Amino acid sequence: MSDYQIREPLPAEISDELSAYPELTRALLFARGITSAQEADAFLNPSYERDFHDPFLLADMEKAVERVLCAIKKNERIAIYSDFDCDGIPGGALLYSFFTKIGYENFSNYIPHRHAEGYGVNASAIEKLASEGVSLIITVDVGITDVGAVEHAHTLGVDVIVTDHHLPNRQAGPPTGQVGLSGEELPPAYAVINPKRGDCSYPNQNLCGCGVAFKLVQGLIARGAFELPVGWEKWLLDLAGIATVADMVPLIGENRAIAHFGLTVLRKSRRPGIQKLCRKLNIRMQELTEDDIGFMLGPRINAASRMDRPDDAFHLLSTEDEVYAEELAKHLDKINNERKGVVASMVKDIHKRIAGQDNSPVIVAGSPKWKPSLLGLAANSLVETYGRPVCLWGKEGAGVLKGSCRSDGSVNVVAMMERSSDVLIGYGGHRFSCGFSVSIEHVDHLLTSFSASYKEVHEKEHKKEIRTVDKKLWLDDVSWNTYASIEKLAPFGEGNPKPLFLFEDVTPSDVRIFGKAKDHLELIFQNGSSTVSAIAFFSTPESFSKKAEAGKPLSLIGSLEKSVFGGRKTLRIRIVDIV
Repeated sequence: MSDYQIREPLPAEISDELSAYPELTRALLFARGITSAQEADAFLNPSYERDFHDPFLLADMEKAVERVLCAIKKNERIAIYSDFDCDGIPGGALLYSFFTKIGYENFSNYIPHRHAEGYGVNASAIEKLASEGVSLIITVDVGITDVGAVEHAHTLGVDVIVTDHHLPNRQAGPPTGQVGLSGEELPPAYAVINPKRGDCSYPNQNLCGCGVAFKLVQGLIARGAFELPVGWEKWLLDLAGIATVADMVPLIGENRAIAHFGLTVLRKSRRPGIQKLCRKLNIRMQELTEDDIGFMLGPRINAASRMDRPDDAFHLLSTEDEVYAEELAKHLDKINNERKGVVASMVKDIHKRIAGQDNSPVIVAGSPKWKPSLLGLAANSLVETYGRPVCLWGKEGAGVLKGSCRSDGSVNVVAMMERSSDVLIGYGGHRFSCGFSVSIEHVDHLLTSFSASYKEVHEKEHKKEIRTVDKKLWLDDVSWNTYASIEKLAPFGEGNPKPLFLFEDVTPSDVRIFGKAKDHLELIFQNGSSTVSAIAFFSTPESFSKKAEAGKPLSLIGSLEKSVFGGRKTLRIRIVDIV
């Protein structure tokens, strides 16, 4: 549960400096640290020429470009080895589009099977590619920690260019790869392009994996004598935009420009797969938003590897065949619905299994029947229900137990894993989301170990989270003029969150549950002769700090959003909390 405070008023001198913009836009710009007219213009009006950095500022870019151009000249067999998520798959499709456009045919795409091969570059795949005559592998969104596999490729006479954005390994013990700055260990590749390298001075360290692949294409076009229309590479920004939004990298600076122009290209995408998938999901392409990527397109691209073959999502993004594209769009939507059903069944099962964990600060559950690829989704749902960290495990491959842990915001789960390392095979991730692997012998010790670790890590005087509300609004302010002031700051995401507003002391005339499964909440407010709708998906009147009841006043925390359903535009409040 969070407490809320309203942001301080906009200082008069800043308001004067930003006077070219509506008052609400000024306040929202200031909340993002923007205090000058020049900064505001740069933020509100992304520029391809200004905001996209020189790709050759990336360490090893010159080497990588030289090697790829040499391979093209000699007609070497090239393999694009990409990760199986909604960053790696668009990245693989992006390089596929580039090679296809320049007329180079001696290449292939390879995406490891999530369940059969697992994450990363693996030796078996390297051997397979080498046996097919591949002499150069370009990775996308993967490879920075795969020191052994890259070394194996080298012994087989295969050069590897790693393009990735994940953190390199920290060196602990005798090095097997190259040792970079700050003790990091880099794979012994021909070139390693990663903005998070300690010796890389690239201005944007937060590119996603597909974004790094796009920079490689920029470099190749700059150095290669390809017969391409000037600016053709901008058509690839639909894929870079999907990945940048879906991978939740900070949408500021160059990433904001990638997302902005990515959405511009997506709205007129020439890709049959994107067109067919949007049609299947009733998304009007010309009005597609970052929310459509995050909640509609992204989950269906990810469903391919979670439930079936990742290649299906790759082919959706790369095919020129209209009929095949429609088949793939239907298939990905179908398996995404199946994924929802499997996760719902898993969550229902977990509710029964954790009946005795009421006094535990952490929820732990697992089953050899559960797919590790779905555990994070189930854990997210359970965190919402129980308000505690949730750690789940399942079985992958030959006896390997893998799990996902999600925090409720009260604890750093990676620090938790660190203190439980004696019962784990490995772990890694971020403050609020991480993965782990465990042996069968230690799986029964997880609840005790994680609970003890939680108590150690959790701050003794943990402060309640204070969330900042951008402004107090009235129901009269739910208007298209207000929305226009907010929309100037889109696309929203990590680093540029949707503005939050307080609607104080408002009384719903109706509280209803809707949807096929009756699992969504809508509040209706009378505002003179018109009505204002506020919704929350997968919620009930009891889901928030205060129960919502018709005829009883409440205060609403939420954002404004545009809904386009059945060709009709409506404006509504998306509920974040009821207090």
